[in-house]
Amino acid sequence: EVGVYTGYSLLLTALSIPADGKITAIDVDRNAYEIGLPFIRKAGVEHKINFQLSDAQTALDNLLQEEGNEGSFDFAFVDADKPNYKKYHERLIKLVKVGGIVAYDNTLWGGTVAMAESEVQEFMRPNRDAVVELN
Repeated sequence: EVGVYTGYSLLLTALSIPADGKITAIDVDRNAYEIGLPFIRKAGVEHKINFQLSDAQTALDNLLQEEGNEGSFDFAFVDADKPNYKKYHERLIKLVKVGGIVAYDNTLWGGTVAMAESEVQEFMRPNRDAVVELN
């Protein structure tokens, strides 16, 4: 998981995978992750999670350098900084096995991807442009 924040999606994923399943969770904000950590612990799934305090590009590059990781992940979920989605995708398609899934949050960015740029509010344009490029 790229972009954990307080771990809501992470918790749901951890609950959904087998008892011996593992999740690599990457985020730059340990404090936000720790807000949700009591819920992860209460659900009994903390043992499935390897939290990495790092920017995603560095963490993904490190995963690619580790022996046996390329093509070994079943699923990747990205909910992070939209301008870097394309860079994450380039790395994730090497990590996720053939037939695996890479899912992205906010790929419609509130419907703005279908709007003319002139109709999109200024504050939404940078993320909208990044999501349009990914799509």
